[in-house]
Amino acid sequence: MKKTLALLLIAITFFYGCTDKNAKRIVPKSSGGSLNDITVVVDNLLWENNIGEVIRDTLASPVEGLSIEEPRFRLRQMPPSIFTGFATKNRTVLKIEKGKPAGTVILSNKYAKPQTVVVISGNTNAEIIDQISNNSAKIIDAFKKEELIEKQRRIKISLFNDKDIQEQLGLSLRFPTAYRIAKNEDGFFWLRRDIETGTVDIMLYEAPLSAIRKGDSTVVDVVRLRDSVGKIHIEGPLEGSYMATENKYTPFISETILDNKPAFETKGLWDVKNAFMSGPFINYAIEDKVNNRLIIVEGYVFAPSVAKREYMFELEAIIKSITIK
Repeated sequence: MKKTLALLLIAITFFYGCTDKNAKRIVPKSSGGSLNDITVVVDNLLWENNIGEVIRDTLASPVEGLSIEEPRFRLRQMPPSIFTGFATKNRTVLKIEKGKPAGTVILSNKYAKPQTVVVISGNTNAEIIDQISNNSAKIIDAFKKEELIEKQRRIKISLFNDKDIQEQLGLSLRFPTAYRIAKNEDGFFWLRRDIETGTVDIMLYEAPLSAIRKGDSTVVDVVRLRDSVGKIHIEGPLEGSYMATENKYTPFISETILDNKPAFETKGLWDVKNAFMSGPFINYAIEDKVNNRLIIVEGYVFAPSVAKREYMFELEAIIKSITIK
């Protein structure tokens, strides 16, 4: 009798536990595919007409600051009928639903975890296109954040010990052991990773708050500062040569937040005069008012004749892991 009663109590507890509306939803792990690949779930006819064209123009638009055009994301289209099973486990998904009220919804961990799903709906093609166009920045930002988090998660698997950087600059930067410290001199750090066709590099140093002024002169100040540092620390292969900013193109500059601090983000091209060396760079000038300084952290790539988007994405993920004490 006591045994039967105990089993009954266990069964009741299990039943109510399973039907508890507040119980944590269990979702499977998302697939660990390539970074910056987006699954686009849309009817074949819509993909081939103006809706597909707007999606491609938005998500596969060129990345800023590269010498050769490369798409922001790789897109893989599939019709809704086959968006089942393993296909729903992709980390980033754009879903188009025609015949529903116009709207744009960003969902986290809808079918798997981690995952970002953007659902765009509209009764007509025009409504869907308006949703994509009006929310393009928000859509791109949602997918990019998901991929940056995933890249940082992969980097954490094998972290370099940044003790020297912490002690000298009072900050921490998470980068993989594939990098090495090529120079540690007077508070200037030069980190390098060898790749088959060249190198992926990071520069890290501090400067006075007055070194970069806000306003029309901001980009001029950023270029002047990075060129002066390049002349001192990044020598070219020929005597007297050094890394500088390519002056044929004006760098892209914008304001952002890094480690809860205001910062300038600058993307452009660098070169070494008379040495036929060049490539893209991404530079962040972070306002550290508590310590009365600017923290400058820049990543750049030298990889002739190969795609550079993924290298630049890695650098951005590393830089955005910065923590200033």
